[in-house]
Amino acid sequence: MAEQQITSEDIIQEENLVFDRTSLLTDNVFHYCPGCGHGVVHRVLMEIIEELDVQDKAIGIAPVGCSVLAYNYMDIDMQEAAHGRAPALATGIKRTMPDKYVFTYQGDGDLAAIGTAETIHACNRGENIAIIFINNGIYGMTGGQMAPTTLEKMKSSTTPYGRNIQQMGNPLKITELVAQLPGTCYVTRQVVHTPAGVRKTKRAIRNAFKYQQEERGLSFIEVVSNCNSGWKMSPNQANKWLEENMLPYYPTGDLKKPEDK
Repeated sequence: MAEQQITSEDIIQEENLVFDRTSLLTDNVFHYCPGCGHGVVHRVLMEIIEELDVQDKAIGIAPVGCSVLAYNYMDIDMQEAAHGRAPALATGIKRTMPDKYVFTYQGDGDLAAIGTAETIHACNRGENIAIIFINNGIYGMTGGQMAPTTLEKMKSSTTPYGRNIQQMGNPLKITELVAQLPGTCYVTRQVVHTPAGVRKTKRAIRNAFKYQQEERGLSFIEVVSNCNSGWKMSPNQANKWLEENMLPYYPTGDLKKPEDK
């Protein structure tokens, strides 16, 4: 077979390459709504696992929610969990196979409502796993109902006049809550609706895998995202609403970091 010749055009294309799709995303088309942040986080996750060369060691757990079909898109070992029970399942997997990189991928309704107890106790025990928490302030999959993270006066299918604090309580800042627990080593809140936010989120998830390798305890990464379908907005409108309303209440940044060894 003749050796393939590299042309000047090939060199120019390689020098101009700004994005190369990770091989760990399958060819299945995302079912997520256009503008949703789930697809971005999926890509970032698979890029990290590919770059760390741990495809055969990574295990993800996705429970009920918009991301229930995550196993269709991530070419790694995936496990389904009952609604809210992903941290318990991750605990069992990690304790049985401590050499694996184990993470959960959960929405706010799953993690901060039906799964509150599982989340709190896994964090308090310091299970050596990573929890990736997508917060869009609403139940996205089941019709746009109010979630624990729904903001005050924010409208949903179950709060058509907006969330009333006196009747429904305050939006739950569960990330600040788990940051106080001794078992968490790394707690951070990031976004993926801007290029800079994507880079910071990728760095945060990479840190979580690093700390898991070092057996530091539980890492908790919240990603504030939009739900343009549930919010009844276009993607651009939803991103602007996120910046003007979600981020003042859920500010980004590291809440807790481990000391350097």
